[in-house]
Amino acid sequence: MRLIMFDMDGTLIDSGASITNTINYVRNNLGFESMEKNYILEKVNDPCINASEFFYGTKEFTKQQKVLFEEHYNANCLNDLELYEGIQKLIDDLKSDFTLTVATNANSSFAKKMLNHVGIGQHFKTILGYDSVKEAKPHPEMIYKILETHEIEKNNAQLIGDSHKDIMAADKAGVDSVLVNWGFSDHSENAIETIEELEKKIKDKFNYVKKAYINF
Repeated sequence: MRLIMFDMDGTLIDSGASITNTINYVRNNLGFESMEKNYILEKVNDPCINASEFFYGTKEFTKQQKVLFEEHYNANCLNDLELYEGIQKLIDDLKSDFTLTVATNANSSFAKKMLNHVGIGQHFKTILGYDSVKEAKPHPEMIYKILETHEIEKNNAQLIGDSHKDIMAADKAGVDSVLVNWGFSDHSENAIETIEELEKKIKDKFNYVKKAYINF
């Protein structure tokens, strides 16, 4: 068996508007000014910052912050939500030959709702969010849990994400990974730019040829 783990936000779907609007909603309710969209998205993916301190000025996320975020995000997370170009075809090509899963630092309930909304949720055997583990990415717990759930060896798995948090989690778990550059970050190196490059990475990793493409 072969397994591919996808990050969700910034990898499969462009959810930047709802994420930034919700963070600014929380900030405004706490008395802070709004931040610019691209700046928020860059920092959301930064493994070197304490997100609660950076966005809201507290060492840890407080109950008030969590309630404000989750209520607003739940009401608005489907707004302006769309798949990145080429993702639908990629999933359609892979779904019969791979076990497809999602490892996201979003809430798993929101993730399922969002993936179903854009029409691909049914193709993922497992959708894990931060609430499904004790430690979110870049900790490897989410990766280990998916491998264990599907009884797949790490050498038969690959993780695809747009953040260094994704790559760090995969590296710690000993899993091959691909960093994509169409998401929330603007990586200067070691990132691919197109779906075609991603397809090649998958092909090279698994020595994979889509059955439908074989000529007899």
